[in-house]
Amino acid sequence: MSGSSYTVQAASRPAAVSSAPDVLYGTWQNNNGDTYVTTEVVTFPVLKRTARRIYYDRAAGRHGSPEPGFVDRQELESTGQARRRSAGWWDPDAVLYLEAPDVAPGPAAVPDLTQLKAAMAAAHPDRDGTNADFIAARASYERARAQAGGTP
Repeated sequence: MSGSSYTVQAASRPAAVSSAPDVLYGTWQNNNGDTYVTTEVVTFPVLKRTARRIYYDRAAGRHGSPEPGFVDRQELESTGQARRRSAGWWDPDAVLYLEAPDVAPGPAAVPDLTQLKAAMAAAHPDRDGTNADFIAARASYERARAQAGGTP
């Protein structure tokens, strides 16, 4: 077999799918004291894609060097979301989404207590109001006062 030769080709890895996202989305909850909780959408840029994992920057939006994290690519692409196994419930990247999730709007504006107090006084039976109107106005005023946490 002096004249025969053959070449060995190196095994190739499967190519990464190019339809993978450039950004992943998470949610962050801001507890503003005891009055309300807001939920915000946080974006995490994708750093690298492999056949099994998608790597992203956990420190996105914060100062400092990138802090890589990863999620299971198959879970993310099949369900639209993936849970980071080592994450705490408070981490904005505990659950990552392919598309930005819908979040509840923030709290409604607190009504002006002075206006509610004036409306309550105007609905009083001594000022030609009815009992039902006064009771409704007082309930609105008490709810707003409790929400504001004060007593004007």
